[in-house]
Amino acid sequence: MTDLPTPFGPLHFQLVLLRRMSDFQPGLVEDALRELGSGRAEMREANRRWQAILRSPRGGRGAAARYRSVLGPPETSGQRSIGDLDCTVLTWRLPLWPDLRFEVLSLPGAPGAPGGSAWNAWLVRAEGAPAPVLRTVEDLRPWSCTVDEVACAFAPARPLEGSAPTRWRLAFTAPDAAGTPHRITAEFTWGLLQRLPEPSGGL
Repeated sequence: MTDLPTPFGPLHFQLVLLRRMSDFQPGLVEDALRELGSGRAEMREANRRWQAILRSPRGGRGAAARYRSVLGPPETSGQRSIGDLDCTVLTWRLPLWPDLRFEVLSLPGAPGAPGGSAWNAWLVRAEGAPAPVLRTVEDLRPWSCTVDEVACAFAPARPLEGSAPTRWRLAFTAPDAAGTPHRITAEFTWGLLQRLPEPSGGL
């Protein structure tokens, strides 16, 4: 009798997020793997399976259907206007980050298509969850804040292209605890802060 493949669910998807973050924060990822009761081999396998899902014929059936099949029914569903575009907004709760939600923005599909494409997919602060107070460089700790929170706290911020589709960079100016301003380029994965460069002299 052939063993059936293990269903790909929320646990495996969290491992996919961690695989992308491991290049920046291996220590935090190790702690998260222990919390999930998983190891690095399982994380790599989950990422391999996720890439196969994206490449499969069913992977092109639409962002909403793909994420629903993996994460189950969304916690919230709604519409949001971004410029001239009307997007569907879906969010899911992930146990590793209880104060955050995984948010997917999808664009409408073509007439007769089963679903739209994902315009963006990242971690955002959950509605009603306390947001971090961001005033100085020292407040910017890995995994403590989202790209939107940093952009708002240190506006104007300039988005820069990341090294992969799930990575963002944000350029802005922030003071240190002594009040000296620094030019910063922060790196994010799945919308969550990963690291800052070492501050080098004030402006």
